[in-house]
Amino acid sequence: MMKNSKRVYATGRRKRSIARVWAEPGTGKVTVNGADLLTYFKRDVLKMVIEQPVDQCGLKDKLDVFATVVGGGLSGQAGALRLGISRCMVQMDEELRKTLRAGGFLTRDARIVERKKYGQPGARKRFQFSKR
Repeated sequence: MMKNSKRVYATGRRKRSIARVWAEPGTGKVTVNGADLLTYFKRDVLKMVIEQPVDQCGLKDKLDVFATVVGGGLSGQAGALRLGISRCMVQMDEELRKTLRAGGFLTRDARIVERKKYGQPGARKRFQFSKR
């Protein structure tokens, strides 16, 4: 089980989203911006992404999570929340670091939107070429 039985805090970021996460030993309840996880994230894929680190370590019904997430879209928010939860779990029990690192849950996904360049309609797309 968890070595640290106190409430811990961690931050997770993904794309333009920032998640502030508090976790403590409990019954497996996840609250995001005051709403239940199932209410806030309606897509099953996003719920799965958020619960991955907890499932990997076998702590599904042993960790209560409270989070506030701002910025970005739902996908970025889910990724930020996953990183925040993973970091909280490591603070609670350092032995989980190896398992979470192997699953890639402690790695900050640095991919962000590429900027639009002048003289073209997007980051990579070019205006239509006319030979004549």
